[in-house]
Amino acid sequence: MHNTHLITYKQLAKLYSIVSMAFLLASSSVPMLLMFLVSFTVSSLMGSSLGNFNQNFDITWGDGRAKILSNGELLTLNLDKASGSGFQSTNEYLFGKIDMQLKLVPGNSAGTVTAYYLSSKGSTWDEIDFEFLGNLSGDPYILHTNVFSQGKGNREQQFYLWFDPTTDFHTYSILWNPQRIIFSVDGTPIREFKNMESRGVPFPKNQPMRIYSSLWNADDWATRGGLVKTDWSQAPFTASYRNFNAKDACVWSNGASSCGTNSSAAAASSNTNAWLSEELGSTSQQRLEWVKKNYMIYNYCTDAKRFPQGLPPECNAS
Repeated sequence: MHNTHLITYKQLAKLYSIVSMAFLLASSSVPMLLMFLVSFTVSSLMGSSLGNFNQNFDITWGDGRAKILSNGELLTLNLDKASGSGFQSTNEYLFGKIDMQLKLVPGNSAGTVTAYYLSSKGSTWDEIDFEFLGNLSGDPYILHTNVFSQGKGNREQQFYLWFDPTTDFHTYSILWNPQRIIFSVDGTPIREFKNMESRGVPFPKNQPMRIYSSLWNADDWATRGGLVKTDWSQAPFTASYRNFNAKDACVWSNGASSCGTNSSAAAASSNTNAWLSEELGSTSQQRLEWVKKNYMIYNYCTDAKRFPQGLPPECNAS
């Protein structure tokens, strides 16, 4: 395994470039300066061998269109007119802090969807979604998020990203503990879904979930509501994955958790499981609000027309 704390000459050169850009941004936007520095730290300095795809994942469909390469350090999904492809984790998790680096389909990706999510099974399943909706060349991807609990979703929030997600790998993270779910991009939180069972809102906390990802054709809805179709002359479309990290996660096996207990209070009492009670600090909260203000393009909690009988109860929380 590579030492994630060593900075190569190439990384130092990139750091110089990033910092130079940061100084240009500093006069106009302090939050954007923070975003650049955090993004560099998380994306550029992560080790190149955090998780091995041969050990941690199974390719589940695609008839050879999904490939594990570089001795398990890289996984690619491909989509052509005949089929997409997908994979899933060998482990199930009941709470975790999970990172994956993705590089999305470049160029004209209209009609394609790259899905990366946690999900349980059954008719009352739980699910935590990242979905990346492709677009025409030069138009931004839409990052679609959702949370299902006991089979009920309809909690969509959508965002643009503050970078091109097709030119390099970026880190997409889910923190899932008994109190909250936090979606993050390159260490910047973009969404928080809190446990509001006290208000009658179901929260995913009892069903172990696997990690799934797939690349598939959804041109009946993905781009501009289905108006823009997939250009198959651009196929095959490819999404790439690396640096899976679930070292801070509770693996569920044979009805028991690797964290030793379902009680968050007991498990979080250990420093090694501090993530089980982790919450957003003031700086992270400011970055979250900055993303909401500048990059959120849809929020179910403000869509009164969609909920004529009243917004969902979690939307009315202070």
